[in-house]
Amino acid sequence: MTYRAWFQCINPQCGATYPLNTIVYQCTRCNSLLEVRHDLEELKRRDAKGWKELFEARYKSNHWPYGSGVWAKKEWVLPEIKDDNIVSLFEGGTNLFWAERFGKIVGVDDLWIKLCGNTHSGSFKDLGMTVLVSQVKQMISEGAPIKAVACASTGDTSAALATYCAAAGIPSIVLLPRGKISTAQLVQPLSSGALVLNLDTDFDGCMRLVQEITKDETIYLANSMNSLRVEGQQTVGIEIVQQFDWEAPQVIIIPGGNLGNVSALGKGLIMMRDLGLIDKLPRIVVAQAEQANPLYRAYLRNFDFFEPMQAGKTLASAIQIGNPVSYAKAVRTLQQLNGIVEQAGEEELADAAALGDRTGMFNCPHTGVALAVLIKLLKAGKIDKSERVVVISTAHGLKFVEMKVKYHQKELGFPCRYANQPIDLPARLDAVKDALKRALEDKSRFDLSS
Repeated sequence: MTYRAWFQCINPQCGATYPLNTIVYQCTRCNSLLEVRHDLEELKRRDAKGWKELFEARYKSNHWPYGSGVWAKKEWVLPEIKDDNIVSLFEGGTNLFWAERFGKIVGVDDLWIKLCGNTHSGSFKDLGMTVLVSQVKQMISEGAPIKAVACASTGDTSAALATYCAAAGIPSIVLLPRGKISTAQLVQPLSSGALVLNLDTDFDGCMRLVQEITKDETIYLANSMNSLRVEGQQTVGIEIVQQFDWEAPQVIIIPGGNLGNVSALGKGLIMMRDLGLIDKLPRIVVAQAEQANPLYRAYLRNFDFFEPMQAGKTLASAIQIGNPVSYAKAVRTLQQLNGIVEQAGEEELADAAALGDRTGMFNCPHTGVALAVLIKLLKAGKIDKSERVVVISTAHGLKFVEMKVKYHQKELGFPCRYANQPIDLPARLDAVKDALKRALEDKSRFDLSS
């Protein structure tokens, strides 16, 4: 079988197409975003049972490159790429954590956390970056003039780009908003050898600049307005369904910033339905921080119009974005999947992340946004306690230890309900025993339900 994929304009009145090895990020006719499209008729020549068997046989295998959670679905991602050009760190294959205790506390029976941060650079961005950097490697082998790959970032994109470019031997350039990312996120691209430009602006300002510098075809754009990134990230939805023995959950909650991941999630699920692997789509909930909520504001207006905003400072720094480039794709996804958009305030997201940690997770603040939104929607009756709910955890909590330290030291400007502070003691047995006695008799210390 010969599988094909290409770029296509998302504007239905245009529909212009471009080969995947074209250096193009928006439609040259109408300036709309592009998406990767596949020859579904050719893909349908293998039935749903056949696709499931193929994907199961590859799952976490040692057969290069198909043990990767992304490249196990190669025919649905980049079918025409040569295996020798694939740059993979065996991304994907991350675990679903059954959040039984958290679910009981907040009132949902079947809650799971997709731990996308349990991957090489510590975030879901690896899923998209393996695809983009692999395509760049192939384009360079075909004579493309690309000398480096660049991105604007709130932290995780830069880490993934620098990591995969380091593995491929391709120079990387990252534009970061100075003082607005964590130390761990800053040190990742530095350690990988990227050229790091620390700019006195916010993410939206970095995004405007990276779009300008990548007009030079020797510098390739790696942000999610490049739909190659989205194509890798779509595999998270496919993998969730596979981990549930090919049964889709009822609800998936995902944090939303630049909104490429939202559209990616929907794209993978819709492709599964169109190829017969599932017969019903889940609802998607996009969770935004109240300080950076342009999608939520548009949702309240039934998406009649979109107004960019100046994003305010939020603990959920990776989604501190006021003008998301993938807005149009995200709206389309929400309309196709009966979607909901909800927001969470700073205290809500911090307490939700901390509660998650106290029940066995180790959350990034963006996962805290999604968990806080879950709690709000349960209370509002918009999610039923009997539904199977999956929360997408986008990054590892170790990237955000400064925020966690400030939470437990109660330095965030609100009570920090689940703060847990160390007890300073002299190194004497009687002092240790006395502290243990007092702590273990204090039942409220371990009661998270009140």
